[in-house]
Amino acid sequence: MDEDFLIAMGYSGLTGRLKRLSDSFIYTTKQYYRDHGLEIEPNWHMIFLLLKKHEKLTVMEMADALRLSHPAIVQLVNKMKKKGYVDSVRDKDDHRKFQLTLSRKALEKLPELELYWEAGNDALKEIMEQQTIILDQLEILEKNIGEADFRERSERNLKKYMP
Repeated sequence: MDEDFLIAMGYSGLTGRLKRLSDSFIYTTKQYYRDHGLEIEPNWHMIFLLLKKHEKLTVMEMADALRLSHPAIVQLVNKMKKKGYVDSVRDKDDHRKFQLTLSRKALEKLPELELYWEAGNDALKEIMEQQTIILDQLEILEKNIGEADFRERSERNLKKYMP
């Protein structure tokens, strides 16, 4: 069977194709890090760079910047804390909040990690044949989902098909 059924499905295959790509990137990135003895996970990259840029942030600030849920950020940060890459300090003004920062270990490791991330960025450019159209299309998807997600739109469209 030579046909890629997800491609043949057209729009209906989109989520399957995105999942397949995501799984492939995550699996091969984990292997890349493992092969080079790095104690990090693929999705930590964004946390490292965000904290490098802002020095300290709360979980909510990070969730807002990355457009991810609060629980997703908490899960990532907790894993990074266990490996010693993130420190948290109670906010002086609001004792309910914690400011997150890169640890000394993370700051020392960052120059080396950035070399691996640059090589990975170059690999993405090669994979994408230097094209950025998919990035533009993803921005459109994210914007439109932000306005009304799949469930909302499907419910609205379902009315057209119901007697």
